[in-house]
Amino acid sequence: MDIKAYLAAKKDIVNETLETIVPPATSFPPAIHEAMRYSLFAGGKRIRPILAIAAAEALGGKTEGLLPVAAALELIHTYSLIHDDLPAMDNDDLRRGRPTCHKVYGEAIAILAGDGLLTLAFEVLSDPQRLKAVDAATMVSIIREIGTASGVFGMVGGQVVDIQSEGREIDFPTLEYIHTHKTGALIRASIRTGALVAGAGKEQRDAMTRYAEQVGLAFQIADDILDITATEEELGKDIGSDLKKGKKTFPSFLGLDESRRRANEVAGHAIEALKGFDGQADPLRELARYIVKRVH
Repeated sequence: MDIKAYLAAKKDIVNETLETIVPPATSFPPAIHEAMRYSLFAGGKRIRPILAIAAAEALGGKTEGLLPVAAALELIHTYSLIHDDLPAMDNDDLRRGRPTCHKVYGEAIAILAGDGLLTLAFEVLSDPQRLKAVDAATMVSIIREIGTASGVFGMVGGQVVDIQSEGREIDFPTLEYIHTHKTGALIRASIRTGALVAGAGKEQRDAMTRYAEQVGLAFQIADDILDITATEEELGKDIGSDLKKGKKTFPSFLGLDESRRRANEVAGHAIEALKGFDGQADPLRELARYIVKRVH
């Protein structure tokens, strides 16, 4: 299959859904809505919502009922990027090829824009009108899944350990903790949420979870490699930022060649987890390959 065409088509659908959810920039107070939209529509790949959609499709689920959930995942991802870029965090000047939110709107509005996106996500996830195709029990499970992935046992916890590890010698399990929580947790939740909406049974959910954990790790290893090998134009942000901040990465532990080998190996494990699924799971298989071969 043509994974690039699949990604482009699904990205368009996700963006159309986001437009129906996020207030227009002219809504009062305009500063916050401008900032939210500035970061949200800056050209992201929409990998997390697309993984949710692909997981549902692999189980025969319909995309329409999942779209609000997929959009909420992107709202949360974008919130995390805005906050990660802040001077008190990673202190980055570029994101997706243009100045970061706080560089354009100031730190206070950027913080609030991230807050606005995060809370809007849970407003969407708990809206029975938007999630008509999802029963109440499943809705609660989705909210818990995504809430846990976003909090102290997921992204927030990973970010804390990442910050505390800057400029320090850490062991390999600590690096893996950072990766599986800061990045992997929301990817895992995206895939598990798609499976939940599609009504997956226990064996199917377990297989999807194994896939999700491996593909999330592959994604972060690839990011570590790109931080060294990609150009600023390709990456859309400052290159070599991890090294400048004294962060440990897979290449700093293993070297580039071994990191590439490990990324491909992990992606292979993700694909192997789907051996019980038919051709409807091909987008997930191709996404695992795409994640380690991408150039940005």
